[in-house]
Amino acid sequence: MTEQRIAADVVAADNDRRAAALNADYATLGEKLDRDGIDIEVITQKVASFHVAVPSWGVGTGGTRFARFPAPGEPHDIFDKLDDCAVIHQLTRATPTVSLHIPWDKVDDPRRLKAHADALGLGFDAMNSNTFSDAPGQEKSYKFGSLSHTDAATRRQAVEHNIECIEIGRALGSKALTVWIGDGSNFPGQSHFTRSFERYLDSMKAIYQHLPANWRLFTEHKMYEPAFYSTVVQDWGTNYLIATELGEKAFCLVDLGHHAPNVNIEMIVARLIQFGKLGGFHFNDSKYGDDDLDTGSVDPFRLFLVFNELVDAEERRSEGFAPAHMIDQSHNVTDPVESLMRSANEIRRAYAQALIVDRAALDTFQEDNDALMASETLKAAFRTDVEPILAQARLRTGGAIDPIAAYRASGYRRKVAEQRPAIASGGGGIV
Repeated sequence: MTEQRIAADVVAADNDRRAAALNADYATLGEKLDRDGIDIEVITQKVASFHVAVPSWGVGTGGTRFARFPAPGEPHDIFDKLDDCAVIHQLTRATPTVSLHIPWDKVDDPRRLKAHADALGLGFDAMNSNTFSDAPGQEKSYKFGSLSHTDAATRRQAVEHNIECIEIGRALGSKALTVWIGDGSNFPGQSHFTRSFERYLDSMKAIYQHLPANWRLFTEHKMYEPAFYSTVVQDWGTNYLIATELGEKAFCLVDLGHHAPNVNIEMIVARLIQFGKLGGFHFNDSKYGDDDLDTGSVDPFRLFLVFNELVDAEERRSEGFAPAHMIDQSHNVTDPVESLMRSANEIRRAYAQALIVDRAALDTFQEDNDALMASETLKAAFRTDVEPILAQARLRTGGAIDPIAAYRASGYRRKVAEQRPAIASGGGGIV
């Protein structure tokens, strides 16, 4: 039986207070959708089966280049992190898998870690390597790069770390490796663009050779930061070249914050789907750059437009279409558990809204070049309040009608703060 970090009676009591209103709202929405020829039950079932992975590092307080302010009850190790992740899934029923970051989440005995996850009803999503900072005791520094470094020994060290991540992932039941590097340059002339990319490709080919047969390799592009003049994997075009060069198990991962401001991300998603190289997503939101804000908190319409492309591909049964979904956020001023629950629900919201788009009408308006009505068709779905669908999907699968309210009623944060020693404030950086 799955261990629950929040007592079931607490969740049940909160649900009981909200059930009548939910049922009324659900019935009203069902009548509205029925007039449009949409079966609300079909949408609810699809939403209930849509899952997104949470990042292990996301349950700790993040930071900026200037400071990090730890919150009460911070997780101290991966076992604490899994406990927090289990709470998110218990209340949302949307996040059954966790994505680990090595070396931060490395343990002496992966079997013990897997047993703990199994007991909590959690599995493991893609493994994430780290060659953008130096680990304690590391022989070679990544200050001037990792997989594209001019020094062969440093590149070899970075390759071996990624291979280690694969081996850890195999022991845990993961089926994918995500590779993001911070390699690049801060000054014109600092790096030779062509040679650095050649070194990167050679390193990635060495990693690719160690992938198990049923694994996928996700490469992640980012326009800038920590390198600000040039980045080795700077955009989706370069990322597509990498995935094509490496082979059929290599795919492009799209982080919503890794593009220039105002870039049409949904079109990038469509292109990668069209050519069979969309690997998945790191969901977050941004105002200026790679802000790692809660998903849907700044630009929910963009999130909806991304899911419009995903649902279009789903309904067209695009060949090889099987994107991985994961949240990648940094929480500086909120309770991370609450932010991740909200983000999981916002991702499902965008999915539900995209599911109710009148695609037959949209196709007709597009073919007739009716720009206004094509736009209005999307807006009609986006304006629809699908919250009753989301809440019903959670309730039917054992979750909370209002996850944040149930979480606060449980006193979980106060309890873990009493159990986990406080962490002193320090400099910037991720958890």
